[in-house]
Amino acid sequence: MSTTSGTIVSAAATLHCPHGGRAASAANAHAAVRLDGLPAHTASDAFVVTGCPHTVDGVPHPCTGVRWSPQPGGVRLDGVPVLLHTTAAQCFSAAQVPQGPPVVDAARRGATCR
Repeated sequence: MSTTSGTIVSAAATLHCPHGGRAASAANAHAAVRLDGLPAHTASDAFVVTGCPHTVDGVPHPCTGVRWSPQPGGVRLDGVPVLLHTTAAQCFSAAQVPQGPPVVDAARRGATCR
């Protein structure tokens, strides 16, 4: 059995791609569950990256999205895994090329999962 622990990612979290672009949820986080008054994020939330300056050989290849890969058996909201600051994730370009993990500052307030 695997266990995961970490701070739940809420709307208070700051997320960036590995190149400094800003990642934000494209839709509202799980509004029914709030931490310090802000909605919690789940694996079903889509995250869009803007402002990524990544280039390859001088050609722009910015990160455009984040895909999360939560481990089974964690905390769930309506059957969907809650995102923790330790949840595995990958940033992708528009061509779906993996470009590295996001940097998550989960604003260490509110609830934690152990």
